[in-house]
Amino acid sequence: MKGLLIFGAGGHGKVVAETAEAMGGFEPIQFLDCEYAQLNGNLRWPVSDPQSDAIDEQTRAVVAIGNAPRRMELLEELKAAGGLLPVLVHPSAWISPSAVIAEGTVVFAGAVIQADARLGRGVIINTLAGVDHDCVLGDGVHISPGAHLAGNVTVGEGSWLGIGCAVKQGVRIGRNVTVGAGAVVLKDVDDGLTVAGCPACPIKAAE
Repeated sequence: MKGLLIFGAGGHGKVVAETAEAMGGFEPIQFLDCEYAQLNGNLRWPVSDPQSDAIDEQTRAVVAIGNAPRRMELLEELKAAGGLLPVLVHPSAWISPSAVIAEGTVVFAGAVIQADARLGRGVIINTLAGVDHDCVLGDGVHISPGAHLAGNVTVGEGSWLGIGCAVKQGVRIGRNVTVGAGAVVLKDVDDGLTVAGCPACPIKAAE
């Protein structure tokens, strides 16, 4: 299949579709989402039930689901079925030639990824986000719109950094962390915490 299957037809999925469209080379684009099949007439692309489409070694697919555990679960299923998991990068984004980006990751409009940054599988780098030199992002990390990571930041798998937050250079953020919108992270954050504020402080432990 020369086109692209997008798992998830919500708002995030629409941005993924338009990113793929801007890149070119993905035709046709189709959504797979059992919950949103009724919206088929309200999107520019068709929506069908995921169960009705076979995945094989010729299928190019991306998972457009914000929930990190579910996103990674679906990526594993697609990989096991032999599907191809392309990296999508909007033409207006800038990626350093020395950056390394793993399969299934999406980079949206205006984002910047600098020298020797390393991004894991299924990462989301959202609109106008910045990932500076030597950052390391684990699988399933989501960097929200307008968030900025200074150099040498490490973010553990499954963590979500909220819109407009900022992370000081050299900070290590653990696994499954949530960073609140607009937070300023000045020191390391342990696994499973939710932090918010300026400077960012824990507000609760993840369940």
